[in-house]
Amino acid sequence: MTNSLLFGISIFVYFFSMVLYVSYLAFRSDALGKVATLTLLSGVLVETAAIFLRWYESYQMGIGRAPLTNLYESLVFFALTIAVFYLLMEWKFKIKTVGAFVTPFPFIVMAYASLNPNEIQPLVPALKSNWLIAHVVTCFVGYAAFAVSFGVSILYLFKMNAENKSGKKGGVLLEYLPSSELLDEIGYKTIAIGFPLLTIGIITGAFWANVAWGTYWSWDPKETWSLIVWLIYAAYLHARITRGWRGKKAALLSILGFAATLFCYLGVNLILSGLHSYGGAS
Repeated sequence: MTNSLLFGISIFVYFFSMVLYVSYLAFRSDALGKVATLTLLSGVLVETAAIFLRWYESYQMGIGRAPLTNLYESLVFFALTIAVFYLLMEWKFKIKTVGAFVTPFPFIVMAYASLNPNEIQPLVPALKSNWLIAHVVTCFVGYAAFAVSFGVSILYLFKMNAENKSGKKGGVLLEYLPSSELLDEIGYKTIAIGFPLLTIGIITGAFWANVAWGTYWSWDPKETWSLIVWLIYAAYLHARITRGWRGKKAALLSILGFAATLFCYLGVNLILSGLHSYGGAS
């Protein structure tokens, strides 16, 4: 069995988990919720096996590298981190309704990954560094935290908008959703986890850049947008802690931050050129 086959299976498993979470939200069935969680967990296990198999296959080809270096590999790892981070959040806060707003991400990311070249290729010289795994893993786990915060923020705005239109907290669906206060708190805590991870990712990237290119910072488009993302989430945490920003303003800033994150990850690689252009389809 090849890694491509397992990745293909994980796409369908993520799709079914998304459908189940949406069905759970629509029909409010505890049985559906349990099956949705187990299905998402199955997708995580299948995709994890695919990543390790791809790693093993790279050694069989005489390349021997972690599968984290090109666009295809970064996409599948991004999907995995989002799914894992969401499952941990669901276990921590004992809520499943957020899954309808978060689980589409692993499916969409994996579906997009399937459209890109997936050959296992040798590393370009700049990527041959011990900093590779530390930099990529910390950045993408941070991105995953921001993705979950984005989904929670969308759900928060949906609930607040529905409550404002109805003028009360009534309605079966609204009552079934987590409280606005809990959603706001989850959005904050996920960013509070993702921000230091992104910070570590930027720092390890700077050390890696010094080894590869002889400078810690060169204002490459990827570096610049990483800084922009960092500043947005730093502003979120600063406003939250010092000015008490909560609710709608915090949710909107979370959404803005994730939009900047996506552009930093995909937009820069696919649209702009620079030292990180190898992260495209290579």
